[in-house]
Amino acid sequence: MLATIIGVFTFVSSGVFIAYVCAIVVPFLGRKRAPAGSQADFSWHFFVPCRDEEAVIGDTVRRLRRTFPDAHVWVIDDDSHDATAQIVRSLAAGESPDPFVHLVSRRPPHARTGKGDALNSAYQQLAAWLGRHEHWEKVIVGVVDADGVLAPDCLDVCAAGHLFGDSSVGAVQLEVRMLNRHTPPSSGSRWRRWAELKLVQLQDMEFRTAISAVQHSRAYAGTVAMGGNGQFTRMSALRTIDRGTGQPWRGLLLEDYELGLHLLMAGWRTAATSDSYVSQEGLYSLRRFVTQRTRWGQGTMQCARYLPSIWRSSQFSELGVIEASYYLIQPWLQLIGAVVYPVPVALLLGAVIRDPAMLAGAASMRTVFLLLLFVAISTGPFVVWGIIYQFRCIGRPNLLAGVGYGLAFTLYVGLFYVTSLRAVYRMMRGRHGWAKTRRNAESFNQEEVAVEA
Repeated sequence: MLATIIGVFTFVSSGVFIAYVCAIVVPFLGRKRAPAGSQADFSWHFFVPCRDEEAVIGDTVRRLRRTFPDAHVWVIDDDSHDATAQIVRSLAAGESPDPFVHLVSRRPPHARTGKGDALNSAYQQLAAWLGRHEHWEKVIVGVVDADGVLAPDCLDVCAAGHLFGDSSVGAVQLEVRMLNRHTPPSSGSRWRRWAELKLVQLQDMEFRTAISAVQHSRAYAGTVAMGGNGQFTRMSALRTIDRGTGQPWRGLLLEDYELGLHLLMAGWRTAATSDSYVSQEGLYSLRRFVTQRTRWGQGTMQCARYLPSIWRSSQFSELGVIEASYYLIQPWLQLIGAVVYPVPVALLLGAVIRDPAMLAGAASMRTVFLLLLFVAISTGPFVVWGIIYQFRCIGRPNLLAGVGYGLAFTLYVGLFYVTSLRAVYRMMRGRHGWAKTRRNAESFNQEEVAVEA
C-alpha cells in the first residue's frame, strides 16, 4: 500500500514537472533578439566583491577598464589575506593613476560578514561620491564577480527601451555562461580531465538553457530573479529599499535573489535578457560544486521567510505569487524527494531479497512498460535541455549527443537532492556563514574559505 501511494505521488509530481517544463520551453524557443539601446544614456559603475582574489583581480579590472572606458570600477576588498588590495591600489594610484578605479576596503570586525555587506559598503561610498544632486535614476550599478567577463555589448543591451530605457525597470539580469566550457583542466588523468570538463559544460548548459528559460517565463509572471554575477540595478531603485540605512542588500546567503524580492515588493520591475551575457569560471571540482550549491540551496531556504510578505503584497500578480512560492519551496520539495523517491526501490529490493522468485515474475511486459514509462517521465524533462543545448548553444545538430547531455543533466540535477540535505544539516547546526569557493587558478590546498555565524 505504501509503495502504491509513493508510486502515485512520484508519477503525479513528475507529470506536473513535465507540464511546467513544456510551459517554459515553448516561449524560450520562440524568443527573438530585441533592439539594443545606447550606454551613453546612463552612468555605469561596476561593483567587484573580492576576498583573496589575487589570482584574477588584476586581469578583471584591466579588462573592465579596457572594454568599458567610461565606466567606474569599485573593487571591494573584504579583508583579503593575499595581495588583492595591493594589486587594485597599484591600478588606481600607481605610476599611471586611473581615477575610474576605486578601492573599497573592509577591515575587522566589520569584514568577512557576507557578500551583501560587502556590496553595501560600495553602495555607501558610491552614494557619497555621487552626492545629492546626481540623477540617481540614470546611474546603473553592475555586480561582477572577480572572475567575471562581461560581453562588450552588455551595456548597450541593458540600455534598451524594454530594459533600463523603461523607467519602471529597477534591475536587469544578464544570461550567465561558463568561460572555460571548452578548456579542460591542466592536470589529472585523461578520464578525470574529461569528466571535470563535462561538469563545467553541464553548468554552462544549466544556465544557458533551463535557467535562461525560467527567467524568460518569469517575465510573464513579473518575478524575474537577480543573480550574483551580471546583475545591474538602478541606483534610485537601491535607494528606495535601503530603508535609510544605506543597506539595500540584506544578510541572507542568497543576497541576489533577496535583493530582487525587495525591489519587486517596492514596486519596481525586474528584467532578464539573453541578448548579452556574463562569463564566469565553471567549477571543475565536484566537491567545490557541491559546496557552492549547498550555499545556494541554504540561501533559498532562508528566503522562504519572505513567503508571507509575497502573499500579502499587492505588487505580485496571482501568477507571480505561484511562481515565487514554487521557487522558494523547491529545496524543501527536493528534501522530501530525497527521502521519498528511494522508498519504492528499497521496498522492491527488500521483497526480492525475501523472495528471489519475485524477480522472474516481475519481468512481465506490464512491469517493463511501467518501468520504461517511469524512466521516460523521470529523464524526459532533463533530456530536452540537453538537445536544446546541443542544437542551439553548441550549434551542432547531433541528436545522440544532445540526449547524452540530457541524461548527464539528469544525474547533475540529482546532486541537488544531496545539497538540499547538506543545507538543512548546516541550518540544524546553526551554520549560516557565507563561504567563498576558491578559483580554479588558485593553487593552495584549502577547498574553501568560510565564515561561520
